[in-house]
Amino acid sequence: MESNGSSKLRVAIIHPDLGIGGAERLIVDAAVELVKHGHHVHVFTSHLDKNRCFEETLSGSFSVTVYGSFLPRHIFYHLHAVCAYLRCIFVALGVLLMWPLFDVILADQVSAVIPILKCKKSTKVVFYCHFPDLLLAQHTTFLRKTYRKPIDFVEELTTGMADLILVNSKFTASTFAKTFKNLNARRIRPAVLYPAVNVEQFNKPHPSKLNFLSINRYERKKNIGLAISAFAKLYTLKEDLRGGNLESASLTIVGGYDSRLRENVEYLDELKYLAEKEGVSRRVTFITSCSTAERNTLLSQCLCVIYTPTDEHFGIVPLEAMAAYKPVIACNSGGPVETIKNGVTGFLCDPTPLEFSRAMAQLIDNPGMAERMGLEAQEHVTGSFSTKIFGQHLDRYLVDVTRQKMD
Repeated sequence: MESNGSSKLRVAIIHPDLGIGGAERLIVDAAVELVKHGHHVHVFTSHLDKNRCFEETLSGSFSVTVYGSFLPRHIFYHLHAVCAYLRCIFVALGVLLMWPLFDVILADQVSAVIPILKCKKSTKVVFYCHFPDLLLAQHTTFLRKTYRKPIDFVEELTTGMADLILVNSKFTASTFAKTFKNLNARRIRPAVLYPAVNVEQFNKPHPSKLNFLSINRYERKKNIGLAISAFAKLYTLKEDLRGGNLESASLTIVGGYDSRLRENVEYLDELKYLAEKEGVSRRVTFITSCSTAERNTLLSQCLCVIYTPTDEHFGIVPLEAMAAYKPVIACNSGGPVETIKNGVTGFLCDPTPLEFSRAMAQLIDNPGMAERMGLEAQEHVTGSFSTKIFGQHLDRYLVDVTRQKMD
């Protein structure tokens, strides 16, 4: 897709919380790339911690306005969804009432803002669906089901009001169709826009240490314990290892961590306990919320990246790892199936400690394999998942959707 240089748009982007994570990385990349295409970009959010955000949000290349940071994230650790909706609606009302006309507004994660934004005359609304929220929420008890029912209804209803719906993978697109049956019956089909990675930020790697690296937020759904158990399993497989020096092996776990979130605090403690229980605590290092530069250094020095979520709707970490010349060991499900070439740029495994451990053992035995895979991985990401390609596709989607109002 070629950019149309004559179509310079006024673009607003609405995102719930500009912290550190895959969804936030996509929003920042979207803003940066749209600015490069000559558009005027303004990001609106309900929270921005200048000590815990991507550096680009502070660079000044695009404007950031915060509305509603005083609103709670939960009420006594309950009603998270309602609070998220209220925060985003507050942001949307700020955009509606306080700012002039935008040509297009890109919203993500919370679709409840769409009918509010549609009140802006001649403004198109594009919704980026990372994954249907109703599938991420728990419906385990009668009370939860009752609480979620109106929220789930609103999610489908408001999602269908967008002028264009984008999703992050073919896996999410198929899940979208199965989940939102009414929208599917109306032939409302999302378009796939893969997230991307800035390949230029990574230099060729230093000689690798025998270190396995896990990068994920400290959330239970990320299944980080699998990395610890797989690493511990290596020591039961050590008789099968031919050339690797297992005594120098280590595991580093780094991830987004917010002390305001009880799950982050509890899960980190659970992982430390698991490392003790598995007998590998001295070889496992935990790092919370490191900077991009620190993460890139860790990537440059590791042997490979372990990515543990099951049925992850996309997963930006495998792209970052491959862009940094590192192979990835990931679960054989969800988005990684679309980004990792099994046996070429990494390994796709069943989500068991034994299967992950066997893949790790192959790289310990043959570091040359890790280097070859890393070179293939970097070439693969550069050709298919760079921010440049992402920006070209996003630019075309926004230009095309705004032209609809003139047709």
